[in-house]
Formats: sequence, structure tokens, C-alpha cells
Amino acid sequence: MPGTSTDLTRLRITLTAFFALDGFIFAGWVVRIPAIKEQTGASASTLGLALLGVSAGAVITMMLTGRLCHRYGNHQVTVVCAVLLSLSVSLPPLTHSPLALGLVLLVFGAAYGGINVAFNSAAVDLVRAMRRPIMPSFHAAFSLGGMVGAGLGGLVAGVLTPTQHLFGLTVIGLLVTAVVGRNLLRLKPPTPPAPPTSPTSPTSPTTPAPSRNSPQDPPQNSPKNSPQEKTPPHRLNPRTRGLVLTFGLIALCTAFGEGALADWSALHLEQDLDATAGAAAIGYSCFALAMTAGRLTGTRLLERLGRTRTLVSGGTTAALGMLLGALAPTLWAAVLGFVITGLGLANLFPVAVERAGTLAGPDGVAIASTLGYGGMLLGPPAIGFMADWYSLPAALTSVAVLAAVAAGIGFLTRHAAEN
Repeated sequence: MPGTSTDLTRLRITLTAFFALDGFIFAGWVVRIPAIKEQTGASASTLGLALLGVSAGAVITMMLTGRLCHRYGNHQVTVVCAVLLSLSVSLPPLTHSPLALGLVLLVFGAAYGGINVAFNSAAVDLVRAMRRPIMPSFHAAFSLGGMVGAGLGGLVAGVLTPTQHLFGLTVIGLLVTAVVGRNLLRLKPPTPPAPPTSPTSPTSPTTPAPSRNSPQDPPQNSPKNSPQEKTPPHRLNPRTRGLVLTFGLIALCTAFGEGALADWSALHLEQDLDATAGAAAIGYSCFALAMTAGRLTGTRLLERLGRTRTLVSGGTTAALGMLLGALAPTLWAAVLGFVITGLGLANLFPVAVERAGTLAGPDGVAIASTLGYGGMLLGPPAIGFMADWYSLPAALTSVAVLAAVAAGIGFLTRHAAEN
């Protein structure tokens, strides 16, 4: 099994490539949604129902993927799901009705959900083996891949048809998977090192996973409990499941904010602050750039502060930033608030998934990812209902409330690994 620094570095590069590919393909699909809507003749409401196919497929598959990872291994499942994701992204432009679109998006969503659980589980194992909090760097790769995919999609939208563009994504995805996937299949899952003999703090900034042995965090050198062993998943005890669900709630709070800002930030700037359409679009772009920058520096931040302080400070920062973004009377003050929010939210999801995976392997990653994805689904419609009842600025303050909840959960669970 890979134990040398060279092997671990190769595995890190390989997994980073898969995270970037996932973001690249998904963003490429997103930018062609308007064209697909016109092609299928869908109304806004029927398109919304069809798009739920992505969500439904992802949520259903996320829970099943944990079992597949136990049985076949995270690396194998990652490669298979990457192939399915690459193939399925070419299907939407072949449809000519909202119903057919929804059905193919179920397949696309299933592949998307599956690969997210599989490579996050593999990343959790690598984090434990390297004993460095590198999880944010993988999610930064996803964000960067998404930015490249969206930018490229915008450039080719006027030149290529949706069929040509998305088929091109299929070709790129299969080529990358063929090259990078071969490396991933050759690399054996790393064995986490044995706990050090001297006691360490569970929030030590130099160790991403707690070193104390407890029923919730079994000995890391025990082959019986290694997440990568191809054995049937064991049943989580109630306390461990409760902790995993708690970390999943942090992921939900974070993803709620991401989904809400993706769908409502531009409208808030244009409707409430009289921004032009171009200026309004800058708001979400700045938020996305801030999240990417926050994740690129996340490893250093975790090494300096530790996981608990990162969760608490990140949630608090996001809450204050979103209050400014939602309630500021001027455009640029609101954009500044979005930037602060992005920096605060950046590392909450990666840390929550890593902690859930440390406790329960692929099952923990699946549970936390499912809750997180549920939060992304819940955010936009919840903001819409609250905006109708009150106002859009008031509705957006719910993002601040949930960010504060995430910070509170991070503080309350600071001793979870040792109790």
C-alpha cells in the first residue's frame, strides 16, 4: 500500500484531477441549461421539475455509494462514476421533452452523486494517512474546475450547439478518466498511521484526525475498521451516527448558503439596490472567487487554527458577511458582504465531510454529503418563500442564521472525538 511520500503525493494529484473534472463537467452542463430549456419547450415550472432529476438521482445514489465503496473500494467506484458522469452529460441535448430531460438527468445526477461520495471518501483516507488537513485543497480544485467549465462554456456557447458542446465534455471526461483513472486504480488505498504514543489534542492543527481511540473513532491502524477494506459496512452505533448527522448538519447549513447565493444574489442586487444586470452578476462571481481563494488557503488555515477554530471562525465570518450582504444600502457594500461570506463558508463543507468520514468512512461521507446536497436544494426555494412573506433582503439573512448555527455546532462538538 502507498506509504511513501511520493505515493501519497501521486494519489493527491490524481484525486485533485478528479475533483476538478467533476466541477468542470457539472459547470459545463449548467451553462447550457437555457439552450436545453428552449430545445425541450419547457416552461419555467416544468424545467424546474426536470432539474429535480439531478437532485433526486444524486441523493438516492449517495446513500448507495457508501455500500459500494465498502464492497469494491473508493478508487474503483470513483473511476466507474467518472465514466458514467462523462457519458451522461451528453444526454440532455438529445431530449425533446421535459419528461425525457428529467429522466436523463436522473442518470446524470446519479453519476454526480456517486463520484462525490467516492472521491471524498478516498480524500478522507488520504488526509488521515498524510496527517495534514488537505481536504480544502480538493474542494478548491472542484471550484476551479467549475470556473473553467463555466468560462469555457460561455466562450463556446455562440459557436457550438449544446449537443456539440456537451459531447465535447464527454470526450474530455473520458480522456481524463482514461489517463488519471489508470493511476488511481494502480495506487492502493493508503493505510492511516498508528496513533502516536504521546497524547495530542483532538483539535491539534497538525493532525486532521483525532488520535485518541474511542468507540466513535476506532484505531486508525485497525484493518477491520479501515474505510477502504472491501467488507460489508458495519452498523454505526447511535452516538457515532448522531455525530455524523451533526457534521452533516454543518454541511447542510453551508450548502444552503451556496445555493441561496447562486440563485438569488444577482436578483437582490438588481431588484433591491438598483444595479444593472452586468453589475448584479458580479456579486455571485465575487462570492465564488472568494470561496475558491478560501479553499486554496484552507490547508494552511487548518494547520494554524485546527478544525474547531476553523469551523467557529468560518461560520461567524460568514454570518457577519451575509448580514452585510443582505442589509447593506449600497451595491459595493453588499458585494463586499458576499466576498466575506464566501471566505467564511469556504472550508465548512470540506471540514464537515472530513470529520464525518473520519468517524464512519464512506457511510459518513455519504450521510454528510446527502445532507449537504439537501441544503443546496432547500436554499433557493426557501429563500423564495421567505421573500414572498417578508422581503428578499430579510430572506437572505437566513443564510447568516444558518452560518451562525454551523459555528455553534462546531463549538459544541469540539470534544466529540475524545468523549
